[in-house]
Amino acid sequence: MELSWKALLGSLVVLGLSACNSVNSRGVTNEERVVFQTNEVVVSRVQFQDAATARKIAISIEPIETNYDQGYMLLDTDLDEFSYLRDQESSLNISIELDKQVTAQQTKVLERFAQTGGLSPSTRSIPNFTCYRTVEETFATADQIVASNPNLASIVDVGDSWKKTVNQGGYDMRVLKLTNSATPSPKPIMFVTSAIHAREYTTAELMTRFAEYLVSNYGTNADVTWMLDTQEVHLLLQTNPDGRKKAEAGSLWRKNNNTNYCKNGSTKGADLNRNFSFEWNTGGSSASQCNETYRGPSAASEPETKAVQNYARSVFPDQRGPNLTDAAPATTSGLYLDIHSYSQLVLWSWGNRSTPAPNGTALQTLGRKFAFFNNYTPQQAIGLYPTSGTTDDFVYGDLGIPAYTFELGTSFFETCSAFSSTILPTNLNALIYALRVTRAPYQLPSGPEVTSVSLTGNSLTASANDSRYNNSNGTEASQNVSTAAYYVDTPPWVAGATSNAMTASDGAFNSSTEGLSGTVSTAGLISGRHTVYVRAQDSSGNWGPVSAVFLTVP
Repeated sequence: MELSWKALLGSLVVLGLSACNSVNSRGVTNEERVVFQTNEVVVSRVQFQDAATARKIAISIEPIETNYDQGYMLLDTDLDEFSYLRDQESSLNISIELDKQVTAQQTKVLERFAQTGGLSPSTRSIPNFTCYRTVEETFATADQIVASNPNLASIVDVGDSWKKTVNQGGYDMRVLKLTNSATPSPKPIMFVTSAIHAREYTTAELMTRFAEYLVSNYGTNADVTWMLDTQEVHLLLQTNPDGRKKAEAGSLWRKNNNTNYCKNGSTKGADLNRNFSFEWNTGGSSASQCNETYRGPSAASEPETKAVQNYARSVFPDQRGPNLTDAAPATTSGLYLDIHSYSQLVLWSWGNRSTPAPNGTALQTLGRKFAFFNNYTPQQAIGLYPTSGTTDDFVYGDLGIPAYTFELGTSFFETCSAFSSTILPTNLNALIYALRVTRAPYQLPSGPEVTSVSLTGNSLTASANDSRYNNSNGTEASQNVSTAAYYVDTPPWVAGATSNAMTASDGAFNSSTEGLSGTVSTAGLISGRHTVYVRAQDSSGNWGPVSAVFLTVP
């Protein structure tokens, strides 16, 4: 990893330190200098006292791992970076030392790459992380989903990885599309990319599990059924397959595998999430080819980036004007997510300026709703550190579609136990909510959420809650629930839908949380299964998304 003197000076400014400090620290021991001389990748461990300091350091040196509870971060550093931080231990209230164990592990990985021509020999299982599927296993799962559910699933080839474009192997870029093909289009679309940074193990697996959940619950879960009947889910599970293969062998590989960059170093490639064309090269990226955040020689220079941009433009209409201050209409349909790890964050535009995006209030509302489910911190992206040329700024900035980044967990190589017990269930709930509001993501999150819908005979009960937001970073206003209604077979957004009033279980709509009740009339309904949709409105006039339950008429 390279960091120029100019970048170091910028780091000093960001950290509020004097630019006259020398980066050739007298505090670096001879033994430490030898480690830097004999290893391509050196991992340092920084102990910190507060998260703000850790995030300031991350502006210049993106961490490999951060554990806020235990107060440490692991950094891929060169000698200048290590020296600089060693000099600032007292002023930053940190301590830094070489992590010899992780450094040795990375050295072995690089040696293995050299022996195998830069490829992992295995297409099955990641060593010590059996819960995460390899690129090949991910594609095989997608193919099996299609084979088992031809009416619900299909594969779209959207482009090639860099290695495939130069006939060095590589992969197709494959989108798994989920929807009931028998129901009419056009439909609102949720498009999700994952694993754009190779070393982020959890991301592709989360989205693969989400796909499995949807197809396995279609037809038995009323909500999953209506969502796939009336909407589409597009999942680019492996957005950086070339890079991912290197990471699967244990390498801390982040970028794609374009070997034209950083030819004499170990960190080849471009950072795909700094390579997107919207506001490319406007801060928060590097011009140095060996830097982890190398933005590429030009906007959308990489084939993987082009594939994502072209596909997003093909499935989403342009909803926003040409000026930075132009807002997309409140009625905009469609949603984009980019799944990363780590930091336990929900992020939205902008990443390169502190000014809120034109749709900033609505983006914040939905971000706080997502964070309610995964218990992450919701914030505008620049609150982490400045970035440009990113996926979410492209999709929102270029097209006006609400776009978010989820930063999962606390490590790139998250343990399987942490993934299974916490990351998967909490983020699965966030993803289900995302799909629930895809039809009108700038509007529906402001309204009450309907939960616990059930039918006992003809008796319909539910709960409505207008306050399910994560307020750890500011407070989202909530209102009293003012009314609720149910609809049989025809959902409320379809012309001709019949609204049937529900009552507050305690006799009055006067709280942000209300129990709901009603009696569903089956008069005129044919025998068989029907769908009952329930929604609620708050005192500000905001309708929330529907929740559904099946009704069987004898």
